[in-house]
Amino acid sequence: MAERPARKPRKAQSAQVVRTERLTPHMQRVVLGGESLAGFSADTCTDHYVKLLFPAGGATYPEPFDMERIRAEFPREQWPVTRTYTVRAWDPVQLELTLDFVIHGDEGLAGPWAVRVQPGETVHFMGPGGAYAPHVNADWHLLVGDESALPAIARSLEALPDGTRAHAFVEVSGPQEEQKIDSDVEVVWLHRGDRPVGDSLVEAVRSLEFPAGRMHAFVHGEAHFVKELRQLLRCDLAIPREDLSISGYWRLGHNEDGWQASKRDWNARIEAEQESAAPAA
Repeated sequence: MAERPARKPRKAQSAQVVRTERLTPHMQRVVLGGESLAGFSADTCTDHYVKLLFPAGGATYPEPFDMERIRAEFPREQWPVTRTYTVRAWDPVQLELTLDFVIHGDEGLAGPWAVRVQPGETVHFMGPGGAYAPHVNADWHLLVGDESALPAIARSLEALPDGTRAHAFVEVSGPQEEQKIDSDVEVVWLHRGDRPVGDSLVEAVRSLEFPAGRMHAFVHGEAHFVKELRQLLRCDLAIPREDLSISGYWRLGHNEDGWQASKRDWNARIEAEQESAAPAA
């Protein structure tokens, strides 16, 4: 039940903003489209993602947009800034790519952009990448995450055939952040309130009576709670590594630049520590 190998990002692509929509007080949807997406595809993984490219410090890049040329001609500090977002939906007929953004007022880069961007504006991005889709031969599925993982969890649930056994836990700040998901799986919405991110998710999974049979799990979000749940699933419950898609999408106190710079080392250290404690296969 191994995951599909991650797809390497392709050269930069472009699209135009078709429309935007405020889904909840802290979630903004941006739909991209245009004939430039004719060669795009995001239909093999439910955690497909793209890396949006934002001009660094107001830099202006030559047209047509070419990342190889930018890297060759511009100093490193003027290269585009990347922000990674899950593909919430991809319509190959209408050529529409849907991305959902967690927003916190004026904080961050991509969130404020998603709120103010207007239809017709051009967006550059790399991708798609992706590695996970619910395995059809699993006896049941476990999907766990905070707001950052909600698009992938929603897409995964919508990909499951009706009647599939699954447990889904999504932590959001409060009831106003719940979303409608087109699935017969009952999502357990956990309202964080003033609790640390992920505490309620760890509590919920620890309290879950695991069904019999082989599980396929998707656990993503803030790195610290993901670490705790990896310890539980991989070490305490001896779930095989190939049955787990589990890693931190972000880390408290770090923006994406800082997290991506340290993520590989963080994950390698945590995995080494936990694999040494995991039962032998």
